[in-house]
Amino acid sequence: MRIATFENAGKPAVGVVEGDKILDLGAAYGKAGGPQSVLELIAGGPKMLTEVRGVVEKARAKSGDAGLWRPLSSVKLMAPIPRPMKNVFCVGRNYKLHIEEGARARGVPATYPEVPEFFSKPQTTVVGNNDEIRLDPKVTQKLDYEVELAIVVGPGGRDMKAGNAEAHIFGYTIVNDVSARDLQQAHGQWFKGKGLDTCGPIGPWIVTADEFGPSSGHAIMLRINGETRQSSTTSDLLFGCPTILEHLSKGMTLDPGDIIATGTPSGVALGMVPQPWLKDGDVIEAEIEGIGVLRNTVRAVR
Repeated sequence: MRIATFENAGKPAVGVVEGDKILDLGAAYGKAGGPQSVLELIAGGPKMLTEVRGVVEKARAKSGDAGLWRPLSSVKLMAPIPRPMKNVFCVGRNYKLHIEEGARARGVPATYPEVPEFFSKPQTTVVGNNDEIRLDPKVTQKLDYEVELAIVVGPGGRDMKAGNAEAHIFGYTIVNDVSARDLQQAHGQWFKGKGLDTCGPIGPWIVTADEFGPSSGHAIMLRINGETRQSSTTSDLLFGCPTILEHLSKGMTLDPGDIIATGTPSGVALGMVPQPWLKDGDVIEAEIEGIGVLRNTVRAVR
């Protein structure tokens, strides 16, 4: 299933996307209620997901009912989890060629991490599909893009093992880890440069793990104004999703709905000559095979 959050009468609502339509899950449940948010759906575990599947199956028989199914183009999608319970977890330097391009840009030898390198993005970075990315020239002159496959945690836990880690994955989505490279360099760490408001687009929806299939082998790409900048496959991750979950959960509890961005492939502006930093009006399309396209526009502060 493709599970989304959309705006309904000014409030977030849960939807299930099929083709070019979206099911209003609350309307499909009717008086029975149902999950009021994607976080609540995830926290309900396998039992809740099975129940939702049954409701969707019944709603398919009512595909002509405009109160249940709407054209996807007619609704405003939000981030699937508009306000995560925690910061968005991220893995840095997790594609070999990206490590090498970053090292070249900084004039240092390339080194490869022996364990996943974690940082996080504040909740205030999170925006959804078609939302604008804020560019304040007084804050940064070097805003960059990074398409990433993101894990959405299902059953939480601590001290997960890689061999069983996939049992803890609810699904997958796309994160654009927008980064202010000058702030990264100035502060000597990643948090500030990765943490500016609106610099964490997520979406357009969550694809459940069973539909997405194995996390490796999916094409991952990013376009700026139609020009392909990043193009790779999730098979090239240095640390795959099970390994990431094992390392992150060591001694630390992960909760249902936690989001973990797994790193970006090569092709970022930092690694190019000249460096084409994001500018006002740029349209970014981050795409992962099996999920879809996350589209955002850069808008400069006047």
